[in-house]
Amino acid sequence: MAQPDSKKIFFENLSGAGKAIAVLTSGGDAQGMNAAVRAVVRMGLYVGAKVYFIHEGYQGMVDGEENIREATWESVSSMLQVGGTVIGSARCKEFRTHEGRLKAAYNLVQRGITNLCVIGGDGSLTGANLFREEWSGLLGELVDQGLIEADAVQKYSALHIVGMVGSIDNDFCGTDMTIGTDSALHRIIEVVDAIMTTAQSHQRTFVLEVMGRHCGYLALVSALACGADWVLIPEMPPEDGWEEKMCEKLSCVCFSASETCYSVIQTRMKRLNVIIVAEGAIDRSNKPITTDYVKNLVVKCLGFDTRVTILGHVQRGGTPSAFDRILASRMGVEAVLALLETTANTPACVVSLYGNQSVRLPLMECVQMTQEVQKAMDEKRFEEAVKLRGRISCRLLLWLQRRHNFNVAVLNVGAPAAGMNAAVRSAVRVGISEGHKMFAVSDGFEGFYKGQIKEIKWADVGGWTGQGGSLLGTKRTLPAKHVEKIAEQMRKHNINALLVIGGFEAFESLLQLFEARATYEEFCIPMCMLPATISNNVPATDLSIGADTALNAIVETCDRIKQSASGTKRRVFIIETMGGYCGYLASVGGLAAGADAAYIYEEPFDIRDLQANVEHLTEKMKTSIQRGLVLRNENSNDNYTTDFIYQLYTEEGKGVFDCRKNVLGHMQQGGAPSPFDRNFGTKISAKAMQWISKKLVETFRHGKVFANTEDSCCLLGMRRRALVFQPVVQLKEETDFVHRIPKEQWWLKLRPLMKILAKYKTSYDVSDSGQLEHVVCNRPRDLDASVAM
Repeated sequence: MAQPDSKKIFFENLSGAGKAIAVLTSGGDAQGMNAAVRAVVRMGLYVGAKVYFIHEGYQGMVDGEENIREATWESVSSMLQVGGTVIGSARCKEFRTHEGRLKAAYNLVQRGITNLCVIGGDGSLTGANLFREEWSGLLGELVDQGLIEADAVQKYSALHIVGMVGSIDNDFCGTDMTIGTDSALHRIIEVVDAIMTTAQSHQRTFVLEVMGRHCGYLALVSALACGADWVLIPEMPPEDGWEEKMCEKLSCVCFSASETCYSVIQTRMKRLNVIIVAEGAIDRSNKPITTDYVKNLVVKCLGFDTRVTILGHVQRGGTPSAFDRILASRMGVEAVLALLETTANTPACVVSLYGNQSVRLPLMECVQMTQEVQKAMDEKRFEEAVKLRGRISCRLLLWLQRRHNFNVAVLNVGAPAAGMNAAVRSAVRVGISEGHKMFAVSDGFEGFYKGQIKEIKWADVGGWTGQGGSLLGTKRTLPAKHVEKIAEQMRKHNINALLVIGGFEAFESLLQLFEARATYEEFCIPMCMLPATISNNVPATDLSIGADTALNAIVETCDRIKQSASGTKRRVFIIETMGGYCGYLASVGGLAAGADAAYIYEEPFDIRDLQANVEHLTEKMKTSIQRGLVLRNENSNDNYTTDFIYQLYTEEGKGVFDCRKNVLGHMQQGGAPSPFDRNFGTKISAKAMQWISKKLVETFRHGKVFANTEDSCCLLGMRRRALVFQPVVQLKEETDFVHRIPKEQWWLKLRPLMKILAKYKTSYDVSDSGQLEHVVCNRPRDLDASVAM
């Protein structure tokens, strides 16, 4: 298992003694803000700092008095699953004035607060930076007015600012995802999925308006997630004449690619059309494109029964998703670390997400780039706006490439995982758009050797994005025993490349096929694997398709279980999760659900550890919390079973709390995929198909494909900041094949965070807490997977 090395710095070496930290939320609310507030408070208290709530945002800072209150550990209990912001948010005109900021400075100095954690949008963060720049001058004025002593200027000489972006629009440059965006996508997809059933029943076209006055992220990504037919966003206004092209697209069921353009095949009317419109969508003349305009256009030109749905503030509502809880918790801890490490010369920074890593960026660099985007749009420099936005690329919508005319097979291997179908759909449509003939293999390698292979076309994968499980069918069968028959089928269908989507069995399958190259030339072709498993136990990737959906299922169930005890005093729930020997679901699910402990195989535990956990929980029950949550990975220990732990807690908790247990089982594997899994599957599958196309061209010689190098048989995984293609044969040393897990797993670093937030005293590895970086306009292309719609 991964063990800390001697080079790592631990959190216990840092101290917040004597520091006062205040946290506020400002601007519009976003799901996950409370998780961020909770993390700031508990991490601040953990290091010995005083932590204050500032209620009602900057208005509360200006008004002072009861709006600025000291926070305790218990005051953030039960906040994790609550949407919005419980400390309130308000827009404050007074803070925009010098007099308002003078009042705010006085209120902070009175409490010794010189560290601010601001959760809001670019306007809130810009105001915080201005406040920081004026700070010394404001203190001088307060001394001149006799409101504070002269020595306070020296004592509180610098104001330190760290920001976290809370915005469902994801409109802040410098971060891949803002707090609240994933939850908003959940709300949108829930509505779209519900609408699709009624639309298909009546052959209707639906026009949906989603939020995004200046940013089309929600519109674009929700369009990808639900397989919409058309999307309109402000950063990329459609070319003149788009109305005719859209109606042409809506009136067909499929299209085929020619050498230079796409020609429409007119057929019978589709049963369902979905058009997503961002509220700020515009045309090339900066004229708004409204949902009513789109509806009237469809009715007039096509005569389709068309309905408009405006989602509005429902996108801001509801509980935060698992992703937002984890993101906000990680960012909150990183914000406290940043405040502890600031000096008088440190610029205000914002905590951002870059791939799967938290980074710190200069606040004003991010704000200025965000403002540059809007300026470019106002001046009709749309291509530049897309480039500055970074995450939204025109290549996400549609691109034309030289056709290659190869046969590519796609199959699912292992247990089903939500998002597999989205990955297959993306592979099929991207492959067709590049000129390949796509083949679908049913039931994994078992279906492969039995000849269950058929061509799959554009229309065949319509509506697959939101479907759970595996529509192709999937089995755990490995190819080694049937390699001769599989090679025969590959010859029969002239398969030139293979895309395998699955979990640990898929990884083992590619290793076996790679080894079979020495005997069967049919396997000397480009082969790529996409990790898709709820257990997230595949080596060489931080994330797997399906894991986010399983995490949301765990978190939603834990929320309901805890709510069921709202009328019961002092109850502890023991929850068993899936995952085999991999403790990802138990650990990260525990962090997202606010668990008190999570037992996993990767961190061996004994009866003394169980006893310590029971005693810790007993003390907390006596003083503060009324409900406890303990998660156990299904294979964490052969002897300390879920029943054993349940009975132990029941016996030891007599007189203090009672216990209940719940085995979540296969509910974690089912259900519709989350927006994250739909889009992650779509993006990495598109990237894999581009890699396959490139490899096919590189290895095509003398009329045939021949690829026998290690780098022609790869796994595509997310590693920290980038998507990386890694030869599977080179991953053998990183893998524990007996327990089917990687030897090193990044999420183990999150376990101390879960313990700290549950009030345990433990060390926290801060080796990943990097120095302040600069904003880079052009992110690595690894993170910008092209996706065809």
